[in-house]
Amino acid sequence: MTPRDQNAVILDRAALEREVGRVIAAADAAGATIRVLGSIGVAIHCPDAKGLLPAFERTYADIDFAAYGRQSRELTAAIAALGYREDREVSITSEGRRAIFNHPTAPQIHLDVFFDELEFCHRIPLAGRLEVDHPTIPLAELLLSKLQIVRLNEKDVIDTILLLLDHNLGASDANVIDAERIARLCAEEWGLWRTLTMNLKKVSAFAGRYHQLDEGQRARVIASAGELKRTIDAIPKPLAWRMRDRIGDRRQWWTDVDEVR
Repeated sequence: MTPRDQNAVILDRAALEREVGRVIAAADAAGATIRVLGSIGVAIHCPDAKGLLPAFERTYADIDFAAYGRQSRELTAAIAALGYREDREVSITSEGRRAIFNHPTAPQIHLDVFFDELEFCHRIPLAGRLEVDHPTIPLAELLLSKLQIVRLNEKDVIDTILLLLDHNLGASDANVIDAERIARLCAEEWGLWRTLTMNLKKVSAFAGRYHQLDEGQRARVIASAGELKRTIDAIPKPLAWRMRDRIGDRRQWWTDVDEVR
């Protein structure tokens, strides 16, 4: 078990969800928009499916947020007023694309803030998207934040399963996963398409084996994953995408993710 995992064991989800509310309220008062993502965001947005979390023994490490870079000054001041201390080195090394704030009295709690895009193995743009949902990022981006990880871990799989269990696929953000937005982003980048379609197969395989799911739940996850893949594959692809498709897996299509801590 890594030190990060050891921290995760002692963090209480309900306490972290309360902290999410406190941070968002402070940002709102300062005129800054911030939305939660990550596993806490999934739990908040999946009120029915999160009842499965104890069976999966899901643990939590920190709180991930997304915000707009143009509001970084107001946001940093609002978070500092709550007692958090910013790790300036992270902001400098990321050239302002990311910030980490450490809790004043609970050293195991960190706020990890991504500005303007979710930059993991791929880049997911957030321009104009943070106002769509509250208190989380939109469901499409919440799902993309999990499925864009090339080396998918079990926590990402579980979170994906919860999202697919609790939400239908659709063509809007009205408490459904906007499959058409996901498909459009995949049509813009071959690498994202490759990673997502690869991971949807993995999620289906894991769902079929989890004893924590009943037969109906397994079937729902597998059906939703298949439907999403068909939607992604059906959208027309531009010439640049088709040219990259000819190269395929012979060239790395993702960015390696480095842990900040």
